[in-house]
Amino acid sequence: MTTPALIPGSPPRAARRGDRGDYARLLRRISDAGLMNRRPAYYAVRLGLVGFAFVAGWAAFVVIGDSWWTLAVAAFMAVICAQVALVMHDVAHRQVFRLRRPTELMGRIVGNAGIGLGYGWWQDKHTRHHANPNHEELDPDVAPDILVWSQRQARASRGLPRLIGRAQAYLFFPLLLLEGLNLHMAGIRALGNRSVGHRGVEGALLIGHFAAYLAAVFAVLPADKAVVFIVVHKALFGLYMGSIFAPNHKGMPTLTGDDRPDYLRRQVLTSRNVRGGVLTDIALGGLNYQIEHHLFPSMPTPNLPRAQRIVRAYCAEIGVPYHETGLITSYREALNHLYRVGAPLRADD
Repeated sequence: MTTPALIPGSPPRAARRGDRGDYARLLRRISDAGLMNRRPAYYAVRLGLVGFAFVAGWAAFVVIGDSWWTLAVAAFMAVICAQVALVMHDVAHRQVFRLRRPTELMGRIVGNAGIGLGYGWWQDKHTRHHANPNHEELDPDVAPDILVWSQRQARASRGLPRLIGRAQAYLFFPLLLLEGLNLHMAGIRALGNRSVGHRGVEGALLIGHFAAYLAAVFAVLPADKAVVFIVVHKALFGLYMGSIFAPNHKGMPTLTGDDRPDYLRRQVLTSRNVRGGVLTDIALGGLNYQIEHHLFPSMPTPNLPRAQRIVRAYCAEIGVPYHETGLITSYREALNHLYRVGAPLRADD
């Protein structure tokens, strides 16, 4: 079971100890500006809007019924389900509720029951990512799997990762079409892991979600349309989810072994911010302020833009590089990194 010390929401004790050090000074500035304060009105509105869109989407699915126009609903629901996942992300980081019990209750309702995404599995994985972003041995997000994230991983790869690694820059976005299915399967597989708490509840909610989802789709649509609906819905959900998270760290420096800078530099140097306006903030769920989010995981999302001004100025003051780019450039940097990583594999051809 995940221990309280591992729950995402605050920096490690070492980073908070005393009032000395680069991070402590920055935290004091952020706290003095009131940016760690809760924003209940914002989350009430956001949860209400996302919940309304979720219900409205499924209502439209039933009303439209046996028609290929339901594929438009599938695309809409892919976007809304990703927005639900972003809400779960904020809940898990205790940006919404301060206490553990309401946090876990909402996380499981929104994640497991709402969109079939295992809350316990995701929380454990995401907590380890936050503690050591882009560390090849400690961050599960850059562990070699289908894709490889460094030339060292590429040289050690075998089988399918070695085959895909040669062209992974070109295959990255097509592979994201399978990410929705992968997220569902990962949550189910995690039920066999004793480190996931309340596995019975998590499993029951996941099974209930998939049973209700399949029953509804096949009750409204004939088999051919139902299968196409599911494929479109899950493929676009995975593509959108991957497109949200890809700009955050992919293509930024990776760490290995004992190469672990202090907390502030570990978070800033491995993260990338994405410039944009209100639409970018909504589309990426505030994760375009990735540097600030990693420095202050429990900071409410609407406070991140104000925090950015303080963090960016502070990094310039202490000489820490702060990387920010546009959305398209962020994807270009990530894909260029994947291409460079595959170089040893292409050299073997």
